[in-house]
Amino acid sequence: MQYQAESSGRLWLIGGTTESVQLAAALAQAQLPCTISVATETARSLYPDVPLLRVWVGRMDAAQIGRFLQAQKIVAVLDASHPYAVEISQNAIAASTQLQIPYLRYERPRLERGSGEAGAIGDLSIQNPKSKIQNPKIIHLDSFATLVAGEYLEGQRVLLTVGYKALPLFRPWQERSTLFARVLPASISIEAAITAGFTPERLFAMRPPISADLENALWRHWQISMVVTKASGASGGEDIKRTLADELGVSLVVIEPPLVEYPKVTSDLSEAIEFCLKYS
Repeated sequence: MQYQAESSGRLWLIGGTTESVQLAAALAQAQLPCTISVATETARSLYPDVPLLRVWVGRMDAAQIGRFLQAQKIVAVLDASHPYAVEISQNAIAASTQLQIPYLRYERPRLERGSGEAGAIGDLSIQNPKSKIQNPKIIHLDSFATLVAGEYLEGQRVLLTVGYKALPLFRPWQERSTLFARVLPASISIEAAITAGFTPERLFAMRPPISADLENALWRHWQISMVVTKASGASGGEDIKRTLADELGVSLVVIEPPLVEYPKVTSDLSEAIEFCLKYS
């Protein structure tokens, strides 16, 4: 995609999350010129169609981001990308630092971990009677690599709700467990799942949000004993999975996002808007 220079400064909102759509609407209401970047054409339609907001579709490497910032005359960067989209955040931080452009990371609010929930080497049988989530089988791991290297999946009927890029990591487990996957209804997602060894009857393609009733029906239909999810917060459906896992006695493995050293972070929508107003 060609970069088109702007006559005045604009904000750069790095999109790709539910929160970024909310931020875009707030920026439009505040009459702040903003260029929103998303990775796919499908995501474009999620954002308000108003003159001050422009949606840029495509992926950018580090060099392209630097040119993008200059061509668009970006005056501030608001990073609301997915917490697992590490590369775009790291490249945006590097480029904005080099060009001395203010940067703010908007982090979706995290769900609190119950004191009885296990860590990377915790005991899955730990129980916490005071926790709102009584399921003794919630475990947090630092990466997919830790999960597939351990014995957590052994003999389980596992539903993976982790995105298509992680599915190849689970191919060695196809013979040692019964794996199912929920993916986006896109050819790239389905093709990646098939390549990773998933048969059509073990795939469910649907775009979130997924209701609690649908989750319940799917887990029961497939007789799921373990669900693997990313730590996606309430907006990503993590709260629904926690509650349902508790009700059905299903083990829930939560993969924590990669660690990124953000220069400045907020989970407060009003603070994010104030940041944009300050530099616009």
